[in-house]
Amino acid sequence: MADPLRRLRRRVQFPAPEPPGISGTGSHLVVCGDDPLAHRLVEDLRRVHGYPVTVILPSRLRNHGPQIARIPGVRLVEAEQLSTETFARAQIRGATALALLRQDDVGNVDAALQAQELNPQVRLVIRMFNMSLGHHIRVLFPNCRVLSDASIAAPEFIAAGLGEVAPSYIRLPGQTLYVARRADVHPGEVVCGLADTNGSDSGEPDLLPPDESRCDLVLARANGGRATGPDQAAARQAASRRSAGWVRLGLRVRQLSATAVRGALGMAVLILLGLLTASVIALWLVDGHVSIADAAYVTLINAVGGANADLRLPVAEKVIQAVAALIGIAMVPVLTAAVVQALVNAREARALGVLQRPMAGHVVVLGLGNLGTRVIQQLRTLGVPVVAIDKTESARGTSPARDLRIPVVIGDASRSEILRRASIHTAQALLALSTDDSINLEAALQGRALKRDLRVVLRLFDGDFAGRVQQAFGITSSKSVSYLAAPAFSAAMLEQELIGTISVSRQVLLGYG
Repeated sequence: MADPLRRLRRRVQFPAPEPPGISGTGSHLVVCGDDPLAHRLVEDLRRVHGYPVTVILPSRLRNHGPQIARIPGVRLVEAEQLSTETFARAQIRGATALALLRQDDVGNVDAALQAQELNPQVRLVIRMFNMSLGHHIRVLFPNCRVLSDASIAAPEFIAAGLGEVAPSYIRLPGQTLYVARRADVHPGEVVCGLADTNGSDSGEPDLLPPDESRCDLVLARANGGRATGPDQAAARQAASRRSAGWVRLGLRVRQLSATAVRGALGMAVLILLGLLTASVIALWLVDGHVSIADAAYVTLINAVGGANADLRLPVAEKVIQAVAALIGIAMVPVLTAAVVQALVNAREARALGVLQRPMAGHVVVLGLGNLGTRVIQQLRTLGVPVVAIDKTESARGTSPARDLRIPVVIGDASRSEILRRASIHTAQALLALSTDDSINLEAALQGRALKRDLRVVLRLFDGDFAGRVQQAFGITSSKSVSYLAAPAFSAAMLEQELIGTISVSRQVLLGYG
């Protein structure tokens, strides 16, 4: 077991072993894309592994084209469309592997078919959001890996938002290792220390320090008879949800009270109910032979028009009966109007993204793109209450969120009123996952202004900027999807046996078999 553990390495410091099928004989790798994932992947292939790379992108001047162009030893092919001619210019016939990274599942499949016509032996690595389609694609292409960067990164963002360690497992022959806090693990099950997350002088976690006793994040041996770190994390979340339930109950009572007295219609209902109650009490007091229950029964029958006039009754009882009948007549249209108004308000609230019920202890997810969609789906699977925010109704994740009965607030999350609609003041965490770093940062600062102890996780591409943001504003955590996912894409292109990836802050440890 010691040998695989020694091969757990920090990818930015140690080159991985050269895989079979790639050597220095002129074989090259082709990457299609110009987004952050393409940028990170090309950097990894060139600077860490040292392989020749050709990048097909629409323009060297757009998106991450300028940064990719500055990477030494990268050949660029500019083309708006992926076609056989484009692949021929990229010398696909001599390529060992091709990564198709555009965010268009069908377009990537079409490009894979064209590339395979020119080079049937090329290894394909296809980025896909729809993994159901991806499973079918594997049948079409025998030498193919289908990966979803959103699915790879989502657990890391979720764990950071819940204040837990991401569920990372490394499976070795005869045993399974997992990442956990040292406090959650029996000392006899600790295999090695991974990181001191309290950080060095720079504030960053210290990975693989010489003195393993400093590490509060460890690699442990799974024991079927004892709860693992992820199991204990799930138990903590369950306890947190139970305590949040009492908060939601209090909010619900307050909301119902506020709704009951809001507006003229609510006041009319309260007045009529008050008069009906007064009629019951008056009848009980006037007629000494009637119990309070009988008085309520008689008044209710009178109110709904079920009683006949009785001229032999005393004047006081006649007045009470008449008042009850008038109240009953008034109650029918008032109650009908109240029901109609409630339905209209509910429809308007749903359209505006107003929560239908109080929320507490929930996670607010900003951005319903690929990553946000995966995050809300996995949070719902974990049983964690979620509220989603996106600026547009047409976002990819809006429909899946509503299918899961997750409240969706439509609006600009950098505005405090939008965050208030998402009950940010009672949330446990805000995950800012849009593709716009500035919107993520602004929303995070607004959230912190509304709730000082809010746990905030930012999606940011630039590592240096992320570090400055965390120090300057006290942001809990920041992560990059491309940084988390690029190692898996790189390993797939190089046909390496990657047995596990462990994310610590914005750094990644890789385990090779």
